[in-house]
Amino acid sequence: MINPTVDLVIQFLFMLILSAGLFVVMIWIVHRLMPTSKNPAKGQPYECGVPPTGDARVPLNVHYYLVAVLFVLFDLEAAFIYPWAVALRSLGAPGFAAMMVFIFVILVGFVYEWKKGVLSWE
Repeated sequence: MINPTVDLVIQFLFMLILSAGLFVVMIWIVHRLMPTSKNPAKGQPYECGVPPTGDARVPLNVHYYLVAVLFVLFDLEAAFIYPWAVALRSLGAPGFAAMMVFIFVILVGFVYEWKKGVLSWE
């Protein structure tokens, strides 16, 4: 009888070899079936149908990234509030208090961002 640990290692190695083989086969299939073009315009950058002007590697303002992160943060807050609102009756007073603490913490962060001037676009 095979040791259960050895059996798990054999199963793991089998799955590893199977997945690596499947990866290689899929890459080979895609490489063989993909369309190819000899047109020199294919390598040109494309920006919404308008020929690009200037360097494409111009660094963006950090403010852009900060606003994007803040949007994700407040979007996640909304994603937490919807299920809480649906289950509010079954959660009772402790669930309500916990969400009020959560909203207060988010509100403190929002006021801090506002005071720091993060939300003003210059």
